Amino acid sequence: MGDMIKIPALNEDALFPAYLAAPVGAAKAAIIVIPEIFGVNAGIRQKCDRLANNGYLAIAPDIFWRFAPGVELNPDVEAQLQEAFGYFGQYDADDGVKDIEATIHAIRGGISGHAPVQNVGCVGYCLGGRLAYMAATRTDISASVGYYGVMIDQMLGESHAIAQPLMLHIPTADHFVGLEAQAAIHAGLGNHPKVTLHDYEGLDHGFAAEMGNRRNEAGAALADSRTAAFFAEHLS
Repeated sequence: MGDMIKIPALNEDALFPAYLAAPVGAAKAAIIVIPEIFGVNAGIRQKCDRLANNGYLAIAPDIFWRFAPGVELNPDVEAQLQEAFGYFGQYDADDGVKDIEATIHAIRGGISGHAPVQNVGCVGYCLGGRLAYMAATRTDISASVGYYGVMIDQMLGESHAIAQPLMLHIPTADHFVGLEAQAAIHAGLGNHPKVTLHDYEGLDHGFAAEMGNRRNEAGAALADSRTAAFFAEHLS
């Protein structure tokens, strides 16, 4: 359904790849889909396609373009999972949020021949969930959603800068975001007027993946319905 495009990097003489899926007719808003540590794989492209079918211009930037451009990995294959962990160790999230900002600028300026779209949201998963939080604290994005974002508990000092709505989906059995980290997120963000937190009892990291062994159908359906309502409210 979509196509690979190039986006100018922010303050760098470079272009980075992204997957773009466009709706039929004018987009009601745009949503940046921020990948997990597995690249712009089939599951991430499917998320973009679903958003486009619902009237959004959807763009998934290749967050590993500086050292592993075009990589697509399957978390159910152990060797590929370990490869992804290696990329995560190399990754600089400060560069990542700059790439999100560059994508926002491109969308608002008219991306790849499409009309400019001013209302831009983002939804991220795992590492992408962390970047969605960072986008909420460091950019002027219109609304952000993070699924099982890692290391957010270490960045709560930035929460004062959240000016637009943010929703976080938190599975309580997340083996990458433990109970102490979850408690810190609730303590640091639970009373923030712009933040909505949803817990998913007994679910683990990756429960909303489009495909594969990690997906939990009921949990994914509930979280995705909440995300859809959130974007309908805040990107209209």
